[in-house]
Amino acid sequence: MAALELAARERVDVGDTDLVTAGVLELGRMIRTGETSPVEITKACLSRIERIDSKLNSFITVTAEAALAQAAAVEAELAAGLDRGPFHGIPYALKDNVDTAGVLSSSHSRIFIDRVPQESATVARKLEAAGGILIGKTATFEFAIGGPSFDLPWPPARNPWNPDYLPGGSSSGSGAAVGGRLVPAAIGTDTGGSIRWPAAMCGITGLKPTYGRISRRGVHPNTFSLDHCGPMARSAADCAAMLGACAGYDPLDPGSIDAPVPDYTAALTGSIKGLRIGLVRHWYEEEATDEVIAAVDDAVEVLRQLGAVVEPLTLDPLRDYVDAKTTISITELFAVHEADIRFRPQDFGRLLRSRVMVGGLVRAEDYVQAMRWRAELSTRMMAAFSRYDLLVTAGWMAPADPAVPDGVDFFKKRQLVTMPFSLAGLPALALPCGFSSKGLPLSLQIAGRPFDEATVLRAGDAYQQATEWHLAVPNLD
Repeated sequence: MAALELAARERVDVGDTDLVTAGVLELGRMIRTGETSPVEITKACLSRIERIDSKLNSFITVTAEAALAQAAAVEAELAAGLDRGPFHGIPYALKDNVDTAGVLSSSHSRIFIDRVPQESATVARKLEAAGGILIGKTATFEFAIGGPSFDLPWPPARNPWNPDYLPGGSSSGSGAAVGGRLVPAAIGTDTGGSIRWPAAMCGITGLKPTYGRISRRGVHPNTFSLDHCGPMARSAADCAAMLGACAGYDPLDPGSIDAPVPDYTAALTGSIKGLRIGLVRHWYEEEATDEVIAAVDDAVEVLRQLGAVVEPLTLDPLRDYVDAKTTISITELFAVHEADIRFRPQDFGRLLRSRVMVGGLVRAEDYVQAMRWRAELSTRMMAAFSRYDLLVTAGWMAPADPAVPDGVDFFKKRQLVTMPFSLAGLPALALPCGFSSKGLPLSLQIAGRPFDEATVLRAGDAYQQATEWHLAVPNLD
């Protein structure tokens, strides 16, 4: 592992280094000590986007003029003594299936090629209210499911560690933009792994919070009963700051839960001594690459050294979770797109068209049985939390795949180790834990009890305080 450890410690000169490599909390500290300003940070992000994004295709829309105006406004607020919290003055990006008033919100689809909403999604409004600065809208798989697709109006995003590879999805542009240090944080959406997969592929940290923790109002639906929004950033600590800014009850989102929002950054004590962790190794040990297995094993050993009690845990087979989730998802996906798939199927990309049409063949009784199966699987998973505070497994089964048009369908190639926590609606964090022999990131996944994001983030932060994988910066210049 010596070569991989060396890769993690390698820092490269990316120009305006402090401003584009610093994370949310560090930038906040620099703003408050006068070392920089929101305008300077925003200009550094925009400069890097202009210089680098032609290699990554991570943005569909860059809102440069509005971002600079917003940065000047929040800078004036801070100068006047108004401090909205840790996200005040921080640039961020939104996945393009998140509505933004007056800004193209295309969901990366020809169907919405000129769609400009009049109202922003709740999550966008919350981040603006917290003092965040919207830099732009990021690429996604079409409607957060049909990708990586090469037959759409915008090209698929590329991996910042090697643009010949893909960044995962469906929050592909958000992962690439944060991983490529174009922006310190972004919002992704996650139905079966769409925050955690690109986080794993791009060497960043991504949190799928508890179902109902962040409002999805104004986010174009994929699967009503499984959709989540969540933060993608450099570290667990930065995800904590972003989650605090956008979590909370929304009475106009039927899936939103009225639960208290704690101070997530205050929960980052750096200690996990005595935490009980169940290691779900059987989900990945037979299918993951040898490099993933070794990296996750090493990460688990770090957790043990930090004082956690880690024990093997056997849950239902991964295939059971995947099959139940897929049955539910393709059925609800067809319901979302039924009118368009009937009357204008040619306007969808090939991948999304094929996935939507399959959902029209699922019988009502199959959907109902899948929902019952979901309840059984989730109940048995929840029973594990009588013994454990957290569950740990791989973040993904392999490093990134090559960016080859009409290549192997990701969803047929290997099982998605992210899906169990989507099905159960539990908070789950993907964070970097190594590199492959080709220099591509590998990832660990930590999950917790419903609405206990604080413990999940505490464990992720403690691991990152003890390791340096999340500090590595790709060389894109």
